[in-house]
Parts: sequence; structure tokens; C-alpha cells
Amino acid sequence: MSRHLKGVDAASWQPDSWQSRPALQQPQYADPAELEQALGQLQALPPLVTSGEVLALKQMIAEAQEGQRFLLQGGDCAEQFADCRSEVITNRLKILLQMSLVLVHGMQKPVVRVGRFAGQYAKPRSADVETRDGITLPSYRGDSVNRPEFTAAARRADPGRLLEAHVHSALTMNFTRALVSDGFADLHHPEYWDLDWMSRSPMGIEYRRMVDEIGQSLRFMETLMGQSVENASRVDFFTSHEALLLHYEQAQTRQVPRRQGWFNLSTHYPWIGMRTAALDGAHVEYFRGIRNPVAVKIGASVDASTMMRLVDALNPDNEAGRLTLITRMGAAKVEQALPPLLDEARREGRKILWVVDPMHGNTESTSSGVKTRRFDNIRAEIERSFELHRAAGTRLGGVHLELTGEDVTECLGGARDLSEHDLARAYRSSVDPRLNYEQSLELALLIAKKSRET
Repeated sequence: MSRHLKGVDAASWQPDSWQSRPALQQPQYADPAELEQALGQLQALPPLVTSGEVLALKQMIAEAQEGQRFLLQGGDCAEQFADCRSEVITNRLKILLQMSLVLVHGMQKPVVRVGRFAGQYAKPRSADVETRDGITLPSYRGDSVNRPEFTAAARRADPGRLLEAHVHSALTMNFTRALVSDGFADLHHPEYWDLDWMSRSPMGIEYRRMVDEIGQSLRFMETLMGQSVENASRVDFFTSHEALLLHYEQAQTRQVPRRQGWFNLSTHYPWIGMRTAALDGAHVEYFRGIRNPVAVKIGASVDASTMMRLVDALNPDNEAGRLTLITRMGAAKVEQALPPLLDEARREGRKILWVVDPMHGNTESTSSGVKTRRFDNIRAEIERSFELHRAAGTRLGGVHLELTGEDVTECLGGARDLSEHDLARAYRSSVDPRLNYEQSLELALLIAKKSRET
């Protein structure tokens, strides 16, 4: 390696070290005392995850870096408090489990399941304010900051909503854990995961055939062994969110007995978005000091030199399982933008899990101004990413998707060939368009097929 690597200097980093750096995309709270009071209460609340779970995920990511696993990361663009309901959480978990079943069957390797939920309550915005009919108010930054209604009271940054975000994250985590531990994810009974749409989906026949094959294989193995395949009755499931609001993340950053260093215990797997990935910025400073596996979004404008400086800052010891780079280039730019990054990382021998986010680089607006994404572009970026990694001698180890288990119509195309006219039928996202259950499963089938071809 051409660079001198060294670990984090514990004396130079503390959970609040980020406050000495430029902090982008942070809410402007009118009353500092109100913010400090909320953060004090948040700091006293129990963590949402454990350090043992965090380190277990890091080991799985290290295995994914070596091609022994594949990462499936998915969930809502931005969670809303109102969607913290059993049916929404169950359907979201169902589609991720169904997708992972398809990937396990098609790739013949374990899948690391990571939900983009239980904390995804904040979103970066392109502008601090929004103007309608001559009235200018702060932008809606997600339910952990303010409310979407266009009124001064709703758009006020409210520190109390940080506590509400923790509560709703805890409720989501608790119900998800209960479902998984109660056998909801049991491979002996994948019919538990069926959604009502399966009976009318073009993907349904192929999915049910796959389920039958897995069931037959399990029964055959258990007949030979004379006992149940126990690890088929449960799955490991982890959470992730964009760690955007640094006061919130700091309040949940803890030291743990008998373990070195600091852990962000609000989530297993935080990531830095493209808008906040400045090398001298507060988010990189915060992330460099926590022991969680971390990820960074990488867009088409990032050159190899900038990327490697980020890698140096966030994984100076080249630790396995520590760093994921999530590329979000867009179907039209990935072929030109991705290869130089892959070549440089391979030449430097860096341990990186490469994941593709085919959603954000493919966002567009219809003629009527509705934000959407085309399924064909999403698929094209995934397929091309597999091919480019193969040509570079690197490995595409995962996919990062915005999706829902609901019957929404937000992305164009897919098996039912949704058109602009269909968007009006069930467009429910408050921020970005998501794949619906059918499009998500179709994409899993395509990913499994493409991975076998490359």
C-alpha cells in the first residue's frame, strides 16, 4: 500500500469532536436550552442495539467483502411516525425476507439482511427553505425534525421530536425482533411471508416454485440428518439509517464494558450521505471514531483521489468489515464513473464492501412535476455494476434499495409496466419514490440471475 495507515487517536476523538467541524444539513433550533434538555433525556434512554450485534454484523460484512455473503439493504426513503404500525412493519419485513429468499436460492450463499428503518426519520434537503404563494418556511427535514404541513408551527425544528424518533425506532425494533424470534422468518414456513398481491403478481408463480424447491431441500436434509435444521428457523436481521442528525447520534454513542472504543447504539449500520461526505466535515469526523461498520454514499462526481482520502479517514487500519462504499451513479453515468474508483481501490488493496444504490442516481420528474424512477434504469445500473466489477477484478457485494411492502405506485415500469397515469393511484411517499412489493421481488430475481451470469 502506498499510504501510511494509522488508527484513530483516542485522545483526539470524542463523541462531540464533530462540533468543531462544519456540520451540514443540521436543523436550526431556535432555543438551545430546549435542545440540550431533549438531548439530556435522550442520552439517559436505553440504547436500541447492542455492541455484540454491531460486531456480529461487522464480521458478516467482512465475509461479504470476501464473496461469502451478499448484503441486502432496503426500506423506506424516510420513515414517518404515523407508519409505526404492525401491518406496515410486517409487510416491510415480509418483502425483505422474500427478496433474501430469492437471493439465497439464486446465489447459493447467505444473505446479510439490513433494514433501512428504525431510525430513518431524517432527510437531507437541497434547500433550507421552501416558498409557496409568497410564503417562505423551513423545509421539511423528516419527522425527527419537523412536520410536512406547510405552516410555521409544523415547520419549526422541534427538539422533542428527537425523543419521539427514539421511541418510534424502539417500537419498530421491538416488534421486528419479536417477529423474527417467534419464527416469522422460519424457512420451513415461507408461506408466512406471503402478501396478498402474490395471487395476482406475474412474479408469483416463479416465487412459489422457488419456495417449493427450498422446502423440498430442507425436508430432504432433515430426513438424512434425522433432526430439524435449526438455523432455518431464524435469521439475523439488522437496522441502518443515514446518521444525519449528529446531536441525535452523539446522544446514543456509548462506551461498553469489556469492549474498547465507542459504539453508536442507535443503529447497527450508520451511513453518510453524499451531501455530508466532506473530508473536513462534521459527519466524517464523527464516523471515524465509532466502532460500527459504516458506509458512505459515492456519486458520479467523486474522483478516485477524493474517494481514497475518505477511505483513509474512515478505515485507516484497513480493517475487514469496517467500510462499505455505496455507489449511486445513475444508469447513464455508471460506466464512465465507476471503473476508476474500482481500479484505485483494488490497486491499493483496500478492504471495501462495494454496494450499489440504483435508486438515487436515477431520480427524475414527470412532465407534471411528480418525482419518480424508472424500473428499467434501476435494473440497468445494477446489471452494469455487476459487469464493471467483474471487468475490474472486484466484487459487487450488495444492493441498497428504497422499497416498501405496500401496494404503492411510485416508480415507473416493472412487471405491470406502471405508467405516469398509474402514479396518481397510490403515490404515498413524502420524499422519494420507492419500489413497491412486486417491483422489489422482480428486482431480486434479476439480481440473482445477473450474479450467476457474472
